[in-house]
Amino acid sequence: MFSSNGKMLKLVMVVALVVGVPTAYGAGDFHSEFEQTFGDHRLQISGPGNKDLSLTLDQYSGAGFRSKNEYLYGRIDMQIKLIPGDSAGTVTTFYLTSDQSTGKHDEIDFEFLGNASGQPYTVHTNVFSQGQGSREQQFHLWFDPSKNYHTYSIVWNPKLIMFLVDNTPLRVFRNYENHGIMFFPKNQRQRIYASLWEADDWATQGGRIKTDWSKAPFKAYYRNFNIDTSPNGAWMNHDLDANSRKRLKWVQKNYMIYNYCTDWKRYSQNLPPECKHAKHN
Repeated sequence: MFSSNGKMLKLVMVVALVVGVPTAYGAGDFHSEFEQTFGDHRLQISGPGNKDLSLTLDQYSGAGFRSKNEYLYGRIDMQIKLIPGDSAGTVTTFYLTSDQSTGKHDEIDFEFLGNASGQPYTVHTNVFSQGQGSREQQFHLWFDPSKNYHTYSIVWNPKLIMFLVDNTPLRVFRNYENHGIMFFPKNQRQRIYASLWEADDWATQGGRIKTDWSKAPFKAYYRNFNIDTSPNGAWMNHDLDANSRKRLKWVQKNYMIYNYCTDWKRYSQNLPPECKHAKHN
């Protein structure tokens, strides 16, 4: 947990329809809304007003935090600055998940997979429903995410899940239950998580490049976090308009590096059923 002189997170977030908690938050006190999950002193809050947070990874541990409350639907925006230089083997995360101990959890993932110096980060996205995942899409970015803060967003409403970077959509995962496809997280409340950890057995080029511990400690930075749980939020009806549809096509044409819906080697018999509809996003 945080020390008594603990500080406050500066993040920007909108998440919705919480059972048993207030219906709206501002950019509030980190101690009131969040708790550290692991890492001891490797999580630090600093800066004017105690509004900047860093996570550190060394040879002994990484660090992470989560929301105290659980949420069902909404929009989440978080500013993150990733590890500069050689970040191979590291994984920086920002995601939602329900209770994983049930074996039937739901999850919505942003994971940032580090790389050797000069090579781009891989942005890994995934969706789980009732314990089943394997809905990955991966991207490179059109900027260096370690030089400045950028805003990473998840929109989650009954119709869709949308992943955005600086308000540009990377990916849309839709609810196709009206087509008889029952794969969409819609019933389980989820907590917000963020973490920095080491996974050099798979994170960088399939595990071929290992973590260079001479570069440690590694640091990732988070700020600008806000929660608004208004049931009338714009997130409820958020969808692609003409401009964002054009941006999505641009991203997927130029920066997508993996799409489970085109992986015939993995799905040699049949692609997951939603894939036949996904091209119409």
